[in-house]
Amino acid sequence: MQRSLLTSLLTLSLAPAQLALAESSEAENPSNPLSKSRNTDVRWQYLSLESGDHINDYFIDGAFMANDKLKIKYELHYWETNTTGKHASGWESMTLKAIYFGQDGKWGETGYRMAAGLDWIIDFGDQSKGIGSGSDQLAPFLGISMNLPSNTSLIPLVQHFTSYSGDDVNTTAFRLIALQPLPQKMWAKLDAKLPIEWDNNQHMPATAELQLGRHVSEKAAVYCDLLVGLGSDRPYDWGGGIGIRFKY
Repeated sequence: MQRSLLTSLLTLSLAPAQLALAESSEAENPSNPLSKSRNTDVRWQYLSLESGDHINDYFIDGAFMANDKLKIKYELHYWETNTTGKHASGWESMTLKAIYFGQDGKWGETGYRMAAGLDWIIDFGDQSKGIGSGSDQLAPFLGISMNLPSNTSLIPLVQHFTSYSGDDVNTTAFRLIALQPLPQKMWAKLDAKLPIEWDNNQHMPATAELQLGRHVSEKAAVYCDLLVGLGSDRPYDWGGGIGIRFKY
């Protein structure tokens, strides 16, 4: 009887801690760009363009914490494409991103994390081959990650892209991410983006991405992506991809 009572008390006392740990772990899923994560992802995405051409984007996407308040993200992209009528391949771009975490807290039962950051985008492409954007850019952003009582994470962000060399870029992008844990160590993510190109007749090349992934161990995960272009200014019709994540 005493052993049974002691076991029950231990279970009850540990349950909140276990729940908090699960919520914290899910909130730090690297698929949340505002997570305090350390990971390297190896990814491939295929994009089918309205013209019937395609882009194969092979890239490394990773992050590490410089300290508790500063996260560094990096991306390196290599393209294969036929957008000029001929097959071409080469390095497309590199992005370095610094994210400063300003404040963590709670609104009622909803946890939140505020962040500000800056992207430095370096173009390696050759537009005569259909590779690259033709400009180097800086892109400051603001965002907040909210972990709801349902354990769904909502992450709205706003970012402005401006070029400092090459072709002119003056674009503001609005982004909303929803990240939901699923049974069997899986997760689903919806990532909607609405850029507004102010110097290009206010074109809005909107996209949406659905990601489904699974943690195969504490140190690794796999996922697949489904991408869809939205509206008359869409940058592509549809796409798909896969990724392998290494966590450390």
